[in-house]
Amino acid sequence: MSTVKVNAIRSTSGSSDAITLNSSSGVTAINGNGLRAQNLVQNGAMNVAQRGVTSTVSGYGSVDRWKCIHGGTDEAPTQAQHALTSSDTGPWAKGFRNSFHITNGNQTGGAGAADYIGAQIRLEAQDIAYSGWDYTNTSSKITLSFWVKSSVAQNFYGFLKSLDGTQKLYPFETGSLTADTWTKITKTITGHADLQFDLNSEQGFQINISAFWGTDYTASGVTLNAWATYASGTRTPDSTSTWYTTDNSTFEITGVQLEVGPTASEYMHESYAETLDKCQRYYFKTFNQGTTPANGLEHNGEIQHLLNANAAPGDPQENFYFPRPMNHAPDVTLYNPRPGGTAGQWGSNTSDSSNARAFGVTEMKTIIDNTDTNLSATYWRIAFTADAEL
Repeated sequence: MSTVKVNAIRSTSGSSDAITLNSSSGVTAINGNGLRAQNLVQNGAMNVAQRGVTSTVSGYGSVDRWKCIHGGTDEAPTQAQHALTSSDTGPWAKGFRNSFHITNGNQTGGAGAADYIGAQIRLEAQDIAYSGWDYTNTSSKITLSFWVKSSVAQNFYGFLKSLDGTQKLYPFETGSLTADTWTKITKTITGHADLQFDLNSEQGFQINISAFWGTDYTASGVTLNAWATYASGTRTPDSTSTWYTTDNSTFEITGVQLEVGPTASEYMHESYAETLDKCQRYYFKTFNQGTTPANGLEHNGEIQHLLNANAAPGDPQENFYFPRPMNHAPDVTLYNPRPGGTAGQWGSNTSDSSNARAFGVTEMKTIIDNTDTNLSATYWRIAFTADAEL
């Protein structure tokens, strides 16, 4: 048997080692990234959308973990989980089947200084702190990669933001995109001495991939691809307004990955169940997957409580434990499954309660009861959502 002894393997046309090895543990890195690299972004393939597939809210409304942020608009944009097809050249062949899709409204007033539209995800500080990135070392790197498509040909900007200690900002650009054509973007980010990520579950890091920022938030002299102290008025260089002033223009992203190391790995696909489990740390619903939470939805995952016919009229009460610990004690919203029933109340086949409530809410569980103790002996049903987003 022959043995080849090397410290690294590099392509004849490469500028860096593709595989590195050491004497004790064998392969230590591939393409400069550790063997245990992980995607720090949850739902980067946009497959989970518990709240529903479309919304015009500014915030969380469709794809889990992703916000459509907008302000100053004449008509609100629409955010959606968009199904990709084989005509989506690039992402489709890489296994992506959904995108986070923003459709612009009709901005009749033009591009105002306080106007903005974009996509944002917020990550826990402890997830960055525990990631293995030596973030105060300028020689240590993380890599952001994603696919992006716009119906308008132009350059777009985004930025990373750290929130602990002295808030820092890292602006970047996509480069000029060809209209209606998917483009893979890769950005390698160095550490900085001022970066700080506390060991807690609060928001510590943002990724912003933006369609437009008005001049209240931008400045012509902003330096790209470098950390700077955050200021609201210098998030990115001045934005091109063509996309924003085009009615029904579209902007979509998928395959968002943030990993420790100097190069981008192939996207780390995972099962729907794995992604859903991660997302349920931030949002949970009793409704069936694929159902937008609403009142009047019978036989759709609701909680059922039987008041004993042999007992006096009483108070339905349920302790519900979330499938995994949530980021913090969530905001619980109640829904009445009875068609035509009073919103947010326990519903039977023929009547509703009047004082349903969620209380004793922790990151582990909620108690749902009714303060009116005169409900009749029958089956009572209620549904809920629990929101613990950052």
